[in-house]
Amino acid sequence: MTTSTIPAGTPAVATRNLFKTYGKGEATVHALNNVSVDFEHGKFTAIMGPSGSGKSTLMQTLATLDAPDRNPQTIIRIGGTELYGQKDNQLTEFRREHVGFIFQAFNLVPTLTAGQNIDLPLGLAGKKPDPIWRDYLVETLGLTKRLSHRPEQLSGGQQQRVAIVRALLSRPDVVFADEPTGNLDSNSGTEVLKLLRTAANEHQQTILMVTHDAHAASYADRVVFLKDGAIAGEMLKPTHDAVLNAMGQLEGE
Repeated sequence: MTTSTIPAGTPAVATRNLFKTYGKGEATVHALNNVSVDFEHGKFTAIMGPSGSGKSTLMQTLATLDAPDRNPQTIIRIGGTELYGQKDNQLTEFRREHVGFIFQAFNLVPTLTAGQNIDLPLGLAGKKPDPIWRDYLVETLGLTKRLSHRPEQLSGGQQQRVAIVRALLSRPDVVFADEPTGNLDSNSGTEVLKLLRTAANEHQQTILMVTHDAHAASYADRVVFLKDGAIAGEMLKPTHDAVLNAMGQLEGE
């Protein structure tokens, strides 16, 4: 499997003819129905839709954590690499090298310190972090005095900031964030959203965030809307009110 940095003009993430079905017979659910969409390099994109619209399934499938339906016309690419049809061990290796994850539940190892959690993925890959980049992220996120603390000694906001440093440390081609502010109070959530926006706008990280929150989506460069497993529209330079209005229309149709 060939891997590469993303050439200029190439979408950071792209999919064509993406389908995902759960169940059989009368219980069949078409979670994704012929989705084709591009996500630009170095941009912060929010994925939104009514409950059951397929937004989480789309992210899981793009991140290769879940397999789509078999279809010879399906394409899933991160950078210049075609991922559809690759074997599980190849996908695991690719994710480790090219993809970062931020989950609502933080997913920190409770027996490790914050600093050890931050370094864990690179360590598993046999690599050492760039100390200047690491120090920048830790300082920017206000974690300098928290690196020796275990997760239980940190607030929810601090734990999520540790998870963000961990995700950004390897400078992945794309970061997938699943409801990253869902477990945070409003102040901590706003802090996290500002950091994600800075990571995209100032450091050319590509961020894809699933959210149900119009306030969170307003920090993104673009919002992609889903309904009934299909792309229902998009919005550039979203505002809180514009997103709320768009979601209201989707839910009222």
